[in-house]
Amino acid sequence: MPIPEDVTGEEIDKDVRQELQSLPKTLAEDVAKNLVMVARLIDEDPEGAYGYSRVALRLASRVAAVREAAGFAAYANQKYSEALAEFRAARRMTGSVDLWPVMADCERGLGRPEKALDMAGAPEVHKLDKAGQVEMRLVAAGARRDMDQLDAAIVTLQSPELASNSVQPWTARLRYAYADALLAAGRESEAREWFAKAVEADRDGSTDASDRLAELDGVEFVDALDETENENDGENEGDNEGDNAGDNAGDNEDPREESTGSADATAAQDDDKD
Repeated sequence: MPIPEDVTGEEIDKDVRQELQSLPKTLAEDVAKNLVMVARLIDEDPEGAYGYSRVALRLASRVAAVREAAGFAAYANQKYSEALAEFRAARRMTGSVDLWPVMADCERGLGRPEKALDMAGAPEVHKLDKAGQVEMRLVAAGARRDMDQLDAAIVTLQSPELASNSVQPWTARLRYAYADALLAAGRESEAREWFAKAVEADRDGSTDASDRLAELDGVEFVDALDETENENDGENEGDNEGDNAGDNAGDNEDPREESTGSADATAAQDDDKD
């Protein structure tokens, strides 16, 4: 797959670059460029990211960072079985538990929420950092919802991290998930409160909490571009009508005759209907 000229491979994380040092220099550079493309495209063009990840995987399947990138690219394309296999391979290579939450979410994607819940209670969770533990809590709550256990999902999300007033990288998503679960359980007033709190924490727009809040408040958004186009169309129609009126006035010496003729025609149509 083509690599843009502005991609050098130097953009990758230093830890990944260190992993690639086990490869010949030219090969390491090629792999690095493909990994950069995976990171660049994974949000906006998941299919493109997946394609670059397959290239990197073909070039360096024994590098843990490559297996991890391939896992995330597959995950972004909802290829959960493939993603899970790649994450497991990366974990075997590194011994790290960092991928445990996303591995559990793959189990959800494969229709196995019970397995995800088992993983949420495994000893590996205690080895996760705070961000990983919050992510695991989100996955467990999602698994509860998959099993139609709304009340249990709500309880799962209730935690010191949810109650904290400090804003962390995970705060917006945690508050959003809690609000969404409350709304699904029919607790609309509480859901509105937590969507509002999610908006306060969502500094980079990672959720659509503001839209959900507006929806609960009955606010409708109008696309400014569509509104402008409608106004322009109206003006054009007005201009055309003016031109037509001018032409008609020139064709008929007495406009009242045209009006009378129209009225007579209408009357005739009415007589026919009778």
